[in-house]
Amino acid sequence: MKGVFVVLLVFVTVSRSFFGRASPSPCFNVASYGARGNGKTDDSEAFLKAWKDVCNATQETATLVIPKLKTFMLQPILFQGPCKPSTINIELQGSMIAPKSVNSWKWRNSDRKWVQFSNINGLVINGEGQIDGQGHPWWNSNVSNRPPVLQFHSCGNLSLNGTTHINSPKNHISIDMCNGVHISNIHIIAPMHSPNTDGIDIAGSSNVLIKNSTIETGDDCIAINSGSSLINISGIFCGPGHGISIGSLGQNGDEARVEEVHVRNCTLNGTLNGVRIKTWMGGSGYARKITFEDIVVVGVNQPVVINQHYTGIEEKSGGEAVKISDVTYSNVKGTASSVEGVILNCDAKVGCTHIVLEDIHITRDDGDKTHASCTNSHGICKHCDPIVPCLLPS
Repeated sequence: MKGVFVVLLVFVTVSRSFFGRASPSPCFNVASYGARGNGKTDDSEAFLKAWKDVCNATQETATLVIPKLKTFMLQPILFQGPCKPSTINIELQGSMIAPKSVNSWKWRNSDRKWVQFSNINGLVINGEGQIDGQGHPWWNSNVSNRPPVLQFHSCGNLSLNGTTHINSPKNHISIDMCNGVHISNIHIIAPMHSPNTDGIDIAGSSNVLIKNSTIETGDDCIAINSGSSLINISGIFCGPGHGISIGSLGQNGDEARVEEVHVRNCTLNGTLNGVRIKTWMGGSGYARKITFEDIVVVGVNQPVVINQHYTGIEEKSGGEAVKISDVTYSNVKGTASSVEGVILNCDAKVGCTHIVLEDIHITRDDGDKTHASCTNSHGICKHCDPIVPCLLPS
């Protein structure tokens, strides 16, 4: 019996080893597919060949490796899903760089983006590599439809961590129609006067977490657009730039829907705006259940802003406006570079309701007091400096 037990034990052990062990996660290095990485040769086709094998891998996890000490020049490129693995890792160790001049971009289709990831679930991008959009010639050109650099479309359970993004012709990162997004420890850089170089734009997406990142751009550090909900932002250092914004919403009479946004523990340094909501006149829909808390402003031109008259033609609005309600600004402290610390500019017919400002302490850079302007906004103000005249004290 003892011999039988030993044989049985060996059989079980071998069986578990043979049948139960998961296959190793395969790695696909773009250099193995002919990518040169010299910063001049077009490596797009090599990347697409590597992606095809990654996307069709039969294992649960597959990895695309972009090796370090290399700079890969890519023309506009689409990484298309759905893919077979439940998780696809991209190890961005080297650099990806766009074509150097405006006229050298080769568009594969009418969708003018540089790097797109579409319909991929479980995409994880990690690494200390860099994505360079080569934006300088675009900023100085007369081209109106400048391309964003990195777009994620219909990607579920997306993770982006550790990467650096510089000099996009337009916005650096677009999150579009995605559910379940985690972005952390990234760095976005563009000159202060580069036009429309938003850091991260979010639209039509939900369950998005952005944290512990530095964003220095020529426009909004983060912009939250229509169709977005359950957005959490924390630990962001923003500046230069135009601040952290909801909107703009309601352009061209569009219906907007944004709700459940929570921005906390962020620092805005030298930005044009701080934390704001901006909507076009003539739009419709709502922006609601929004909280900005534990915000530090340093030399911000307009630290706290709600503007229902962001832009538009009032005569054609038909009395319509995006409804803004249930908004809280809590523990916003620091300095302003202008006299206006708080601006609440709401529509006469629709107005802004259930607005709460508490523990607001904003002074001028030189130590003088700031002022608040306030129209058609309804709610309470508790421990506010400056005092907001159209809100009830509490």
